[in-house]
Amino acid sequence: MAPPSPRLAARALIVQNGRLLLVNAFPGGKSDLWCAPGGGVERGRSVPENLIREVHEETGLTVSVGDLALVNEFHDPRGKFHQVELFFRCNLIDGRLDHQWTDPAGVVTQRQFFAPHEMNTIRFKPGSLADVAFAPVGPAVYDPLEAIVW
Repeated sequence: MAPPSPRLAARALIVQNGRLLLVNAFPGGKSDLWCAPGGGVERGRSVPENLIREVHEETGLTVSVGDLALVNEFHDPRGKFHQVELFFRCNLIDGRLDHQWTDPAGVVTQRQFFAPHEMNTIRFKPGSLADVAFAPVGPAVYDPLEAIVW
């Protein structure tokens, strides 16, 4: 039996007033790791359609999807999990961050905007996230395969 194909995910780089929106997707405080909002790509929908849906589910915000900024992949060296993530620059179209918002899937528990200097005070993945998010628009970056962290 062939190993499963890598999972494809889309993530949003939403920078407002010089601050990057991140989410904590570990229910019950299981981890202090932050990431960009987004998630798995469902078959039969485009990557941007999936990303718009995921951002709304996790944050209550409506975004438009812009240019690809980062390709990241990670895996579990002791297991079968391998994920390829596509990070897109996104613009906020509607909504504001409401801390009363509840992720219908119950996965995202915290949402917060971080300034560049605050990124040094939190754990986040991928390692290149802040550099890419706060950099001028340019060609997409590839962040090589890394081991998954919790």
